[in-house]
Amino acid sequence: MVLELERTFLLKELPKGLKDCKSEEFFDIYIPRSVPHPILRIRKRGDVLEITKKSPQSFDAGEQVERTIPLSEKEFAELSTLPGKRLRKIRHYYPINGRVAEIDIFLDSLEGLGLVDFEFSSIDEKSGFKMPDFCLADVTQEEFAAGGYLAGKKYSDIEPFLKKYNYQKLQFKE
Repeated sequence: MVLELERTFLLKELPKGLKDCKSEEFFDIYIPRSVPHPILRIRKRGDVLEITKKSPQSFDAGEQVERTIPLSEKEFAELSTLPGKRLRKIRHYYPINGRVAEIDIFLDSLEGLGLVDFEFSSIDEKSGFKMPDFCLADVTQEEFAAGGYLAGKKYSDIEPFLKKYNYQKLQFKE
């Protein structure tokens, strides 16, 4: 069990040098499909296969208890047949000011959405963090920005939430 401390931002623009950064594709399945925001996730990240449960530690959505179990290929293949909410994204690991920004570029029906996560080792560090210029707004507390909520959605489903921030659908060319 790990306590994850993070903040999530809407991506305003692609930062310079993003294409030169390490990146990998993520394929997530959130279950059960019957709930609006599932917290149980089956993930394929490159060659890494795992199942994770992320649940809030407090009223702050940026503080989650995370439990992860590695899966074999056979386990992943079997679990991935479950009816769940799916999403795909490319995550770029972008170095900035001694940190790593995890920049998620969503694919398929969420194309045009970009989110940025920063992880922290303390609550003070998290609360004192200044948003980089390539970010538009802090959406850590917004349910629509959570993976379990986004899974199975189309960009048009979340567009009303994005308009609140004057978010402009981004054009990504890998």
